[in-house]
Amino acid sequence: MTAIISQPGLHCRRLRSQAHTGSDLRGLLSLTLALVFTLFLCRSSAQAAARFSDYAAGYRAQLKNSILPYWQDSTLDAERGGFILGDSLTGKTEVKEKQLVSQARLVWTFSYVHRKGYSDSKRDYLKSATHGYQFLLSHFQDPTHGGFFWKTDLSGKTLNSRKILYGEAFVIYAFVEYYRASGDRDALQQALALFRLIQEKAHDRANGGWFEHFLADWTPILKEQDGIEVEIPGLKSANAHLHLMEALAELVEVSHDSEATRALEECLKINQKYFYPRDPARSAFHKTPDWKAVDGPRSAGLSYGHNVEFAWLMIRAEQVLGRRPSWDHFDAHLDHTLRFGYDHLRGGVYLKGVENEPAVSTDKVWWVQAEMLAAFSEAYKSRSKPRYNQPLFSLLDFLAKYQADPKDGIWLDTVTAEGKPKVPSKANLWKANYHDVRAIVKFIETFEIPPQQRVRR
Repeated sequence: MTAIISQPGLHCRRLRSQAHTGSDLRGLLSLTLALVFTLFLCRSSAQAAARFSDYAAGYRAQLKNSILPYWQDSTLDAERGGFILGDSLTGKTEVKEKQLVSQARLVWTFSYVHRKGYSDSKRDYLKSATHGYQFLLSHFQDPTHGGFFWKTDLSGKTLNSRKILYGEAFVIYAFVEYYRASGDRDALQQALALFRLIQEKAHDRANGGWFEHFLADWTPILKEQDGIEVEIPGLKSANAHLHLMEALAELVEVSHDSEATRALEECLKINQKYFYPRDPARSAFHKTPDWKAVDGPRSAGLSYGHNVEFAWLMIRAEQVLGRRPSWDHFDAHLDHTLRFGYDHLRGGVYLKGVENEPAVSTDKVWWVQAEMLAAFSEAYKSRSKPRYNQPLFSLLDFLAKYQADPKDGIWLDTVTAEGKPKVPSKANLWKANYHDVRAIVKFIETFEIPPQQRVRR
């Protein structure tokens, strides 16, 4: 939060000093006008800081009192283990399966919020994370070939034994966070072992990057077939490579493993070059194994949510690698989304666009809004960005008025551009809580002012 307060203040002091020492009348007038303008910016930045702090305090209370209790109470399968996700504005929905990604994401979230101090005498979120961690090891882990199956029934019996890179990446991500929260070194060793298995079975040594779809024994699946629920076999996807980078960054930070570090460097380079280049209009959903462009309706266009998610996860990866942040690359993706994919009238981010054209899908999906909130928070965390004040305010307002269920603050899956519920699901096999809880915590940590530091206004 210091960035949006201290930097304008420092600029004000510099201008005052220059105004006192300037001898030329024209220069003094110019400096005076600049000082007046900057004082206005200082005041407006301070006012924005105060408003953002109020939002952050509200989010902290909402997380503690309703959002996290909802997820613990509504998803924990006390009888069979793991989690069940099936809830909507219209009531509970029938669930017959458990899927790797949402199970891992809930382990990650409960570990994360415990580490951030949200557990208390009434609610032990680490216990919930352990509950999910043990279910993954007992029912999703393949004891014969290694890796984790894609889907089980409610009791944990395997329904889909395929290995999909997207899901395996989230297991690494979850196990690293569980290790951080619990101190259980076996979780870290599990994450490292899975990473090494992925390197052995999925890494493309000829062209770089990673293949994404496999049978249970890690035989590659290179053509479409039933049971493939994410991305396109035979192609490399921005989605999987983004989330592998996300997982590798956390694995590298805690393990300092040299092989994982090299893999993170490679994954970052691939994402920056092929999937989320410096020119956001050239972003791509898929590439061939040797990085050629892909035609077809499922590969057309770009995702505003993935673009801004990449932007801040890129900064995170660079931070872990000890590199200078690529702020120009980051800003390019946020600015492109604000120009073509943002609803400046009502707030919120649209789903999909094509190059430098207006959005072609104007639905507002919960995870897209979450990643925009996270990216805004990253933009403010270390730099002053007053030009993002208004779109951030409008995003926060839209979320509160239209995306969140007023009963408990849980974000709805999808609403229209106007904010009418379109997919009223609150929890399902593809909608857990990692996007939104992560973004909310990131926003709180960026903007919250501790009570003892608040001043009356």
